[in-house]
Amino acid sequence: MLRSAILAVSRNPRLERLITAAPVSRGVVRRFVGGTDTATVVESARGLVASGLTVTLDHLGEDCIDRAHAEAVVGAYRDVLDALELAGLAERLAPLTARSEVSVKLSAIGQALPTDGHQIALEHAREICAAAERVGATVTLDMEDHTTTDSTLEVLADLRADFPATAAVLQAYLHRTEGDCRDLAVAGSRVRLCKGAYREPASVAYQKRGQVNLSYVRCINVLMASGGYPMLATHDPCLIEIGMQRARFYEKSGYEFQMLYGIRPHEQLRLAEMGHPVRVYVPYGAQWYGYLMRRLAERPANVGFFARALISTR
Repeated sequence: MLRSAILAVSRNPRLERLITAAPVSRGVVRRFVGGTDTATVVESARGLVASGLTVTLDHLGEDCIDRAHAEAVVGAYRDVLDALELAGLAERLAPLTARSEVSVKLSAIGQALPTDGHQIALEHAREICAAAERVGATVTLDMEDHTTTDSTLEVLADLRADFPATAAVLQAYLHRTEGDCRDLAVAGSRVRLCKGAYREPASVAYQKRGQVNLSYVRCINVLMASGGYPMLATHDPCLIEIGMQRARFYEKSGYEFQMLYGIRPHEQLRLAEMGHPVRVYVPYGAQWYGYLMRRLAERPANVGFFARALISTR
């Protein structure tokens, strides 16, 4: 019922105008969104980098409806990459990592288009990767619902032929993910491991928190034991501690933690001060309303998560 209510709110233009104009909403946006345009997100990135963190920027937008829409998204990524370079924030720190990168959802650049969507997304992703390579940044392909997993991994394989630092995202709540980790746990492979936020059926995904956590730990072990570059995306203190333990056990030097912009900022700094690389996932763009509503609707438990984050300083 809560999910249906949130979706109804997300589709109501009148409520959108009321919510986006409300003072409390502006506070939420400032807390969880790095900016509504390129200039403001680059300033947010500058502050994070000055604090000893690294960043990945995700351009927000509505569902891609045609090729022109997809091309506009590609243009937005080119603009932000150019701005990062101009600000001195786009720099390779090692072959597999950079001070700044961008996260790209293939659905935003044409994957779901009815005709040749897969190929269109691949072409557009290649353009973004080339722009990132030129300025010294990297690219991560975000993972979406389970119906897109195979297509996204196929695009990843094609891109890595020319852009080997392109990263994958795997979601621990899917039954298949431990196997996908083993397939991708090769030298030079960057893999972001997250729990997963989409509403998925029991036939493909674990439904209980404990099951998801156990899957996450199994995947940590696979990735830390490999020659790749694990990127552990979690705010869970227990999983963070396990990640640190596994890194010590496997004597792993190439890895990082990732957290969302505005979530546990003091923990981000604490980990960085301890010597653990930390990357902050920074969404930005004018279309924050649809993004936030969809994230809440995908898993209504996120309502409480964001509410707790608003009052948490840790």
